[in-house]
Amino acid sequence: MTLDPTFYRSPADAIAAPAERLAYIVAFDRSAQRPDALTVLDTDPGSPAYGTIVGWADLPTRGDELHHFGWNACSSAYAHAGHDTGGLFRRYLLLPGLRSSNVHVYDTQPDPRHPRLVRTVAADELAAKAGYSRPHTLHCGPDGVYLSCLGGAGEDGPGGIALLDHDTFDVVRAWETERGPQYLAYDAWWHLNQNTLVTSEWGTPSMIEDGLNPELLLGGEYGHALHFWDLDQGRHLQRVELGGQYQMVLELRPSHDPEATWGFVGVVVSTEDLSASVWRWHRDGGTWQADKVITVPAEPADPATLPPALQPFGAVPPLISDIDLSVDDRFLYVSCWGTGELKQFDVTDPAHPRETGSVRLGGITGRVPHPAAPGEPLSGGPQMVEVSRDGSRIYVTNSLYGSWDDQFYPDGVGAWLAKFDTDPDAGGGLTIDTRVFPHGDDFRGLRAHQVRLQGGDASSDSYCYR
Repeated sequence: MTLDPTFYRSPADAIAAPAERLAYIVAFDRSAQRPDALTVLDTDPGSPAYGTIVGWADLPTRGDELHHFGWNACSSAYAHAGHDTGGLFRRYLLLPGLRSSNVHVYDTQPDPRHPRLVRTVAADELAAKAGYSRPHTLHCGPDGVYLSCLGGAGEDGPGGIALLDHDTFDVVRAWETERGPQYLAYDAWWHLNQNTLVTSEWGTPSMIEDGLNPELLLGGEYGHALHFWDLDQGRHLQRVELGGQYQMVLELRPSHDPEATWGFVGVVVSTEDLSASVWRWHRDGGTWQADKVITVPAEPADPATLPPALQPFGAVPPLISDIDLSVDDRFLYVSCWGTGELKQFDVTDPAHPRETGSVRLGGITGRVPHPAAPGEPLSGGPQMVEVSRDGSRIYVTNSLYGSWDDQFYPDGVGAWLAKFDTDPDAGGGLTIDTRVFPHGDDFRGLRAHQVRLQGGDASSDSYCYR
């Protein structure tokens, strides 16, 4: 069996592999007048083009609003049963359009700096074969590509998971066989060796596409639970309620250790006090539980400095929009998009995280500039966060979702990417790399969203062996 050398048997193998030389970033046009794009960043410190955009591929369509994207295959290939792995490589990037429901597939070979379009999975195929729309997040799994979708076909919900073929990218079917009480969807990931899939909740398309709806928020209508499933059978096993005040249960980050049974999930906001939180799920005997392990409070602010949506509260909510767990399971990164803060926690003891680093860029009221451009106040804040396999480099982009950008940064969110460095062996801490700051015209007027690293990253792969 021939396997791509970027498929790693264990987290330790991934950490020891060569560093990324390129990063892929999706960027979108909020006005839907121009094509969205897949862009390529040079991340090789020895390159004269280090920190700059060196590749650009426009989509053939408009109005897609590229959001989360990912590889066709990864280290979970070691768990394939009967799959033809002779030609399976980490080479295709699948780009879901959150508004169009199309999925564009780009080949990063033979020239990784110039990806080329090879397939478009149309919205009608996704609807007809899986019964879903509004694809949001994907992960390469043991028997296909798992594509989490917010909406149903021709109706608002329920959302769920479509299964795509690794090789042809055809939509195979809906993954679920017994849905149980699950209705809202967002992220999906798993503990492969425990045959367990986990899903989280945001909202249906009508609940999110025009911005945060205060009535739905205060009514506890956004997602506030986790769901646990039988991975092989697609059968719902357990719903874990976090509490109606904990609204929008988003990014799932399971432990990379394939024998561990815990992970973290971020919660955007509490309706009690505008705080945000991170929860740890874990298995206790035969059931799953979740406990709040990190709370980030809201910060008081002059109402005159706040967007209209926040003026009645007189505070800036942290709005945890993304989290990421290093491949060695030692450090958790938490994006506070509202306050403009990226936090680092030592989670060697996952039940008791300990903050070890913090840096601020942008923010609703702070507008903290990047040290490479100290005269330019930044909008947006650390949002999507990606960590290199060796845990020493962290990349962030600043756009959340078009309508939410406009709501919380009504004077414009801009576009930027920043890189931070850390030394895990020295106990962490964060410093800004002043050589890496593509922004503004570098993204040709588009908004930057998510990052994927060449050869895999902390949120791309699941591992089968210790």
